[in-house]
Amino acid sequence: MPNAYDLAGFGTVVAMKILLVVVLVAVVVGALVWWRRETAARHARELADVRADAQRWYERLGGQVMNLHGDEPAVRQALVDASERYNAAGSQLEQAATVHQFRLARETALEGLAYARAARIALGIDPGPELPPLTAAAGTGELTRERQVEVQGQTFKAGPQPGRDTPYYYPGGRFQGRPVPAGWYSTPWWKTALGAGAGVLGGVLIADALFSPAFADPGYGYEAGYQEGFADGNDFGDQGGADQGGGDFGGGGDFGGGDFGGGDFGGGGD
Repeated sequence: MPNAYDLAGFGTVVAMKILLVVVLVAVVVGALVWWRRETAARHARELADVRADAQRWYERLGGQVMNLHGDEPAVRQALVDASERYNAAGSQLEQAATVHQFRLARETALEGLAYARAARIALGIDPGPELPPLTAAAGTGELTRERQVEVQGQTFKAGPQPGRDTPYYYPGGRFQGRPVPAGWYSTPWWKTALGAGAGVLGGVLIADALFSPAFADPGYGYEAGYQEGFADGNDFGDQGGADQGGGDFGGGGDFGGGDFGGGDFGGGGD
């Protein structure tokens, strides 16, 4: 029979083990609570930062839209596109609740500023400081020489500067996997070609004709850029995306029919 001292010692050991378990549980729970609070605080800071950044570019775009005016077709069209992005960015900001959505709103505002900058160039005034690069235009380059092609009986022109024959600015993007460089165009074929059937086919033919390696500019390396961009575009298409028409920055992706259900990102003029 165990004596009283043995029972007391056993009870003490059990009590110490129970106390140790309680302490360990308390430490784990405390660490978990701290981690959750820290994660929530970090997320709140990140959300506040991206909201403020998007709001800053949106307000800057609003100032440009309100203060720029011009009668030249290139100016008017660029300002129409800038105004569309301003309205879209405002709608996105009102609905945004996540970091991703605020970043989409920021991208919309930046694209609008790209159009506003183009309007300033068309007006012959200082375009202002360079803008952060657009995600949609990554790797697409810009036109450095004039181009003219005949497609399906129609003449299409493009060039690095606005003109009577090239009043539609495009900040750069992709159409059907093909990189479309920033520049001025005679018609917004990338937008009218967003439909089905012949419209898409026509857009592909126009892109192929305008951006054939035969048009490569000395020192620009467009042929290499085109081939690389085309390969990237094919990979993108295989994953179910497609340029301005259906990709991340087009009518059916995150900027167009995704999180906010509106906007024409990577599109051109009306």
